[in-house]
Amino acid sequence: MLSEMLSYEFMRRALLGGVLVSLCAALLGVSLVLKRYSMIGDGLSHVSFGALSIAIACGFAPIKFSIPIVVIAAFLLLRLAENGKMRSDAAIAMVSASALAIGVIVTSLTSGLSTDVYSYMFGSTLAISGDDIHFIIIMAFVVLINFVFSYHRIFAVTFDENFSKATGTKVGTYNTLISIMTAVIVVLGMKMMGALLISSLIIFPSLTSMKIFKSFRSVTICSAILSVVNFVIGLIASYGLNLPAGASVVVANLVVYILFSIVSAIIKKRQIA
Repeated sequence: MLSEMLSYEFMRRALLGGVLVSLCAALLGVSLVLKRYSMIGDGLSHVSFGALSIAIACGFAPIKFSIPIVVIAAFLLLRLAENGKMRSDAAIAMVSASALAIGVIVTSLTSGLSTDVYSYMFGSTLAISGDDIHFIIIMAFVVLINFVFSYHRIFAVTFDENFSKATGTKVGTYNTLISIMTAVIVVLGMKMMGALLISSLIIFPSLTSMKIFKSFRSVTICSAILSVVNFVIGLIASYGLNLPAGASVVVANLVVYILFSIVSAIIKKRQIA
């Protein structure tokens, strides 16, 4: 079945693009979860949906049009949270609802729920074109390179911003970098996972890894591995069972999370005994 699946070009594109997006999302997800910004992925996905709806209505390239808009939204959400003018969860909820409403209105006034809009909302392996996969590869590698070279600074900013400031680290710069990279990955993953499910790639692997591992490095490595493996399992399941790819990937992540929770509970009981 696997060889049959990979004989289709659209499945090869989906596999390659999904693995890269899952890897990047998992790496960024560790910092976002620890900094309690885990819902920013959900908020940005709704902003992305609004931008994509406008792009489709105006005939623009959806992904390239959406990235700068979502990056600006991520920057504004970060500034609102840092300035203390609004709680981060309230800011995300407000921006998320507003962007989704704009997207729905634009869609209803133009093409209606077309195939393109449906795929951006719920995800579709068929939606990734040859041009899309080339763009995804380039942007994913840019995110990965930035993460690797900024790893130690991101680690410091994640755990203790005050100490990082005292040692001369530009905390605002690295928080902005995390937000920008998250925005890019959210937009890149929209066609595969859909606006309603893309945040799962950010949240699930990190929470799952934290059930067993405790150090930042081990959680990051485990998250990256789990995210890629779960995506591949979900994609294979979606092909074999004729299920939506995004939903299958989320269920695969959920199953692994439950398994890790059981293993964690067993380990704790043995330690107490």
